[in-house]
Amino acid sequence: MLGAIAGDIIGSVYEHDAIRTRDFPLFDARCRFTDDTVLSVAVADAILSGAPYQDALRKYGRRYPNAGYGASFNRWLHSSDPLPYNSWGNGSAMRVSPVGFAFSTEDEVLRQARLSAEVTHNHPEGIKGAQATALAVFLARTGQDKAAIKDQITQRFGYDLERSLDSIRPTYVFDVSCQGSVPEALIAFLESHSCEDAIRNAISLGGDSDTQACIAGGIAEAFYGAVPEEIANRVQEILTDDLWDVVNAFRDRHNLSAAPRNR
Repeated sequence: MLGAIAGDIIGSVYEHDAIRTRDFPLFDARCRFTDDTVLSVAVADAILSGAPYQDALRKYGRRYPNAGYGASFNRWLHSSDPLPYNSWGNGSAMRVSPVGFAFSTEDEVLRQARLSAEVTHNHPEGIKGAQATALAVFLARTGQDKAAIKDQITQRFGYDLERSLDSIRPTYVFDVSCQGSVPEALIAFLESHSCEDAIRNAISLGGDSDTQACIAGGIAEAFYGAVPEEIANRVQEILTDDLWDVVNAFRDRHNLSAAPRNR
């Protein structure tokens, strides 16, 4: 999940200032963590503690009220009777990477991804985006190659992963839907050569940069191994102590500190 958080932080300055190049400073002075990070940590904490996903999301969302949540999520966060609101937005996919790292079978990953999504994003596309992202993380960390990951995601979810970044980039626009951003984030991973490369690819599309880099970065970490030390150190500097403590505990529990792999 550290790759997902790194993607969020690095992409944060380009969310509303789109760029269409991979050539940019990796950590701009304005970089910060956003709702992608806060809610990814919430999902990780739910897995660590056994708390319901809804409770963890509301706990962390209220602790960090200015992280940049969408209007519907913000209403849900502060509701006295929180009900799912049929969202197809990519918020379900941005927070789900811990599920792909934590569970040991495809069926359980898909089940937990659904559970993590449907407390808010109970639209079929919202659930699908979360499941596709979590399954890609699971397949990557269990040794599947990119061709197998691409085939399985395509067959299960029907996403068009045959396109290239070069063909997407010229006309791509900001899109917060799962169906309009998760496939592009997956392609950013598929065309990458490292975790950093996947994050740069995702941001270069000029869309919902922090979320797409979060999705691509989480899958890339699972595929390539540990996030490079210089990136991990910078992430730690930016996160608050309580967020970092959860990240560290999750990494320790699930053995996510292995050296990067050449794949």
